[in-house]
Amino acid sequence: MASPVRAAAATAALALCAALTPARACAAQLPATAEALAQAMRGRPLVLLGEVHDNAAQHALRLAALKLLIAGGARPALAFEQFDREHQQAIDAARRERPRDADFVITRGKGAPSWRWELYRPFVEFALDHDLPIVAANLSRGEAMKLALTGAPSGLPELPTAFVRVHEKAIAKGHCDLLPADALPGMANAQIARDRVLAESIRPYAARGVVLLTGNGHARVDVGVPFWLTPEERARAVSIGLVERDEDGGVGESASHFDAFVVTIRADRPDPCEELRQRYRK
Repeated sequence: MASPVRAAAATAALALCAALTPARACAAQLPATAEALAQAMRGRPLVLLGEVHDNAAQHALRLAALKLLIAGGARPALAFEQFDREHQQAIDAARRERPRDADFVITRGKGAPSWRWELYRPFVEFALDHDLPIVAANLSRGEAMKLALTGAPSGLPELPTAFVRVHEKAIAKGHCDLLPADALPGMANAQIARDRVLAESIRPYAARGVVLLTGNGHARVDVGVPFWLTPEERARAVSIGLVERDEDGGVGESASHFDAFVVTIRADRPDPCEELRQRYRK
């Protein structure tokens, strides 16, 4: 367990980085403790709390930090990438019908089976137990696929080529470089649209405070949700990535994409690339 001194020192480093380089990520490393993580979130109305989706250790750490945050008097909304925004009314109705039934809320909120709900259910239960708003924050898969096929919606400013390329490279890497090149622009459009919707979804809760539970890619300060915040919102936000040690025991360059980051153990998982190779061979 980290001492209060270590937690305070980590927060001071984060504040100093933000003051010196407000337009980009400072990438202050926090101790992998609930105390340090809670301290980094404290006083920030907009918190983007990243994750590697299947890393149980990271989920446990985030939940422990949220418990400390609440114990200190904070009452943030919890926004979930795992719920699509179109199901917000169903989630609210489920809460009224069964105020403490997390499984009922997940079912009515149409949480997709592809998410490992044994990892996310504790956050839903935590929100119910403490009467915190549950925000369905994501763009639905159907809407995202439509954008992937038809292109970016009208009315948006033209994005820099380099910005789009970052998304395309991340998608290619995430699919083990098995996707055809002509599929990348559409999938980048969908990912960018998700970031915009996530930003729109958390904006109404800034006055009371909101924590967005999301993948590290969406939490990136350079091309993720923070990109779509106003300068005033960005100044009050913090993006915290929870990253895994790489196979050599080091930390990849991805840690530099956040205001602060925590390094955790790697989850024990089969080779995801082998699974994709099998799928694309069919």
